[in-house]
Amino acid sequence: MKNQYQNTDWQKVSEIELIYKSRVKSADRPYITSSRDAYRLLLDSWDPGKIEFFEQFKVLLLSQSNRVLGIYEVSSGGIAGTVVDMRLLFAAALKAAAVGIIITHNHPSGKTAPSEADRNMTRKIREAGKLLDIPLLDHLIVTPETYYSFADEGAL
Repeated sequence: MKNQYQNTDWQKVSEIELIYKSRVKSADRPYITSSRDAYRLLLDSWDPGKIEFFEQFKVLLLSQSNRVLGIYEVSSGGIAGTVVDMRLLFAAALKAAAVGIIITHNHPSGKTAPSEADRNMTRKIREAGKLLDIPLLDHLIVTPETYYSFADEGAL
């Protein structure tokens, strides 16, 4: 007798394949040693027409030797905020086999002081990173002229 809940037609199930392809040799990847290094790299990657217009949230994916595996834009929002889907953030980190992350977002106002929402999001991402063994190394709030580093300010 066949159980009505058994499904033996396994060929109709999607196969999941995890791959990460890099076109950059490890030795050629940027090396991050400080928040200043991360800020310069991120600022160079930011669209100058957007940094003072609306909020964007990105994650810098790092290797074991603090080499940059990639920069992933997690979200774009409005003038005063953007929504971060942690599942997408950590999907990118896991797919790239990142062993550390630096998160960043811009403040179109030009002020780098973190809001309470920024602090809460940082705590939430830090805790999720602990569970996945992908530590949050820093959170940078960037403007074209300067930045705020949670790690440098002891707020991480």
